[in-house]
Amino acid sequence: MNLHLEHADDPLTLQFVAERDAQSEQALMTPEFEADSAAIKALIEREDRLIQAVRRGKWLFDFHRSPNHPLGMWFRLPADLTPLPGAPWEPIFDLDAFCAAENKLWLWRGAITCPWEPTRVLLCLSDGGSDLGRLLEFDCEAKSIVEGGFDTPPARCHATWLSRDEIAYFGSIDRLSSTRSGWPRVGRRLKRGQTPAKAPLLYATADTDVYGSCLVFDPVLAGIAKKGTAKPIRLFITGHQIGSSSVFVKEQDFSLRRIDLPKDIDVQLSYSDCLWLAKTDERIPAGSLAIQPLPRLATDAGAEAMRVLFVPGERQSVSQFLLMREWCVFVVSDNLRPRLFVFDLTKADAAIQEITLPADVQTVTVWPLYSDLHLGDDTLQVYGEGFLQPPSCYRLDLADRRKPLELVHTASSPAYFDTDGMTSELLEATSDDGTRVPYRLVLPKTWTDGELPVLMYGYGGFDFSVRPQYSGVIGRWLEQGGAYVQAYIRGGGELGPNWHRAAKGHGRHKAFADFVAVARDLVGRGYTKPSRIACNGGSNGGLLTGVMLTRYPRDFGAVWCQVPVLDMIRFHVFPAGQAWIDEYGNPDDQTDRDYLLSYSPVQNLKPASEITYPPIYIESSSNDDRVHPSHARRFAARMEDLGHHPLFHEFHSGGHGGDGASTQLAARIALGYSFLRETIVKPHNT
Repeated sequence: MNLHLEHADDPLTLQFVAERDAQSEQALMTPEFEADSAAIKALIEREDRLIQAVRRGKWLFDFHRSPNHPLGMWFRLPADLTPLPGAPWEPIFDLDAFCAAENKLWLWRGAITCPWEPTRVLLCLSDGGSDLGRLLEFDCEAKSIVEGGFDTPPARCHATWLSRDEIAYFGSIDRLSSTRSGWPRVGRRLKRGQTPAKAPLLYATADTDVYGSCLVFDPVLAGIAKKGTAKPIRLFITGHQIGSSSVFVKEQDFSLRRIDLPKDIDVQLSYSDCLWLAKTDERIPAGSLAIQPLPRLATDAGAEAMRVLFVPGERQSVSQFLLMREWCVFVVSDNLRPRLFVFDLTKADAAIQEITLPADVQTVTVWPLYSDLHLGDDTLQVYGEGFLQPPSCYRLDLADRRKPLELVHTASSPAYFDTDGMTSELLEATSDDGTRVPYRLVLPKTWTDGELPVLMYGYGGFDFSVRPQYSGVIGRWLEQGGAYVQAYIRGGGELGPNWHRAAKGHGRHKAFADFVAVARDLVGRGYTKPSRIACNGGSNGGLLTGVMLTRYPRDFGAVWCQVPVLDMIRFHVFPAGQAWIDEYGNPDDQTDRDYLLSYSPVQNLKPASEITYPPIYIESSSNDDRVHPSHARRFAARMEDLGHHPLFHEFHSGGHGGDGASTQLAARIALGYSFLRETIVKPHNT
């Protein structure tokens, strides 16, 4: 079915995209679109925002976009000053000027700190928003790119500093360097001036794995060992599947020894400990968090010295955890409300301590102040926010044991919209198998019972958790009289690993049933009616919305489908899709294929003579190298073949995340909002 649309350079593909883009722009680029686009652009470029600074050496760093720099600029500030918008920030890297000089679009993805010289970094730049990355050495003291420094070709890649002059480079520079899913398989010991292909091998995973990576911890550099008494510890990680991995430590004879950890875990490592979250009941109950010493030598204590820090109760899960120098920190979601805990690693019998959080905070995230575990101290930055609560930053001085363990407020974001009269509620729907499915409903100031326009978002896959976030973009929707819903359906990780596992493979239908149950619950409570509900999701969430269209068309008034997976029997023919087989099933296995065909949106479309689908807007990116844009193209084409009239738009850059300069980001969102206005909102005025 329209397989020529899998080829980006096919003249028929180019014609298809150009014609549909023109049609969607004609339909959606209304005067209201222009107003939304300008307002959203201004939100992205606001400079009076909360700054999430990171420290390297004697400097704090921040990257942000502005009206004069829509791609962004990197700034530094003396570390003894408070990182507020009005502080004397000094620009050190102008991404717009860099792209202009190279006549190429690069997008910011952060910086990798050299622990031995913390103001020497590798800038991480995305090729047009795609997964292809370039690593470019930069001197933050000299404020310049290092002449003759590291500069790697665009590839899926990551790196770890091995010393001042070497990096462990993992890059998918060719097929032999990549796993079958296209992610880096081979690590190389790369020196300045070397091309990656000629650098000596350091580590390699199997082709059937998903990725390989490396971590380096230097006890001397970290100040826990004297010079000459300890060597750097090198750890290598093989990702077997998404969420399944093995960790190896390099012995003195250069052999690798696997650390005794379960494979189905999420893990954080340091020079002294392994902190891991169980995803199955193999050793401890799924969802439990445990810590054990890092066995640097084969004779060291390992699993036998394990301590379980947290075992989840009903509707509890660990949403974040991290290892610092002398502390571990974890955030628990307790019936979707955050709780923060810390544990002192220097005391064998230390009690786990809960840190009091501000009232009404819906989401908490924690980050160290310093960019690298080797550097600085254990100052923790805590960010709290909610749908209607602008984010605030708090400092927790774990490094100073003379101070009480309490949050110290440092800064808050200004309000991006007027929340007066708006409310946020945590509700539950009941799925078709009796499972209670939580969701959050954010209500505008006023609405008419049974007529409330609702934008309903879901994901439901890969153990990924969606969380409440303060957003001026969502705020604009609320100010215009719409409601926003975030559904915590099975397949996601919001209620722990078993919540995810329930919708893996042949359980995928449970995620779909959960989502439509939320839509029906909104109707049952009298807020709205199906014609006023628009479902929205991207990637795996695009699959979710595609299924809502084909399986539950009478429950929605519109479908906003972004960078979607829509053909479940061909997703694996593109390299990245090989990594999803563990999640979805194998289309080459007949039993899996039959199940996938039962819900695959492309194969379940029906002709217009049999069914009327709600309006749909399908959005994609030409350079999306994670979910191939042909999923979206072929779904739109198949709908047209069957007599339907979808709106389709393929952006020429932005990649899977839809990234870009502020102008393009704003226009992309505004097109979607225009679609909502023309579907679930506009009838309200007729």
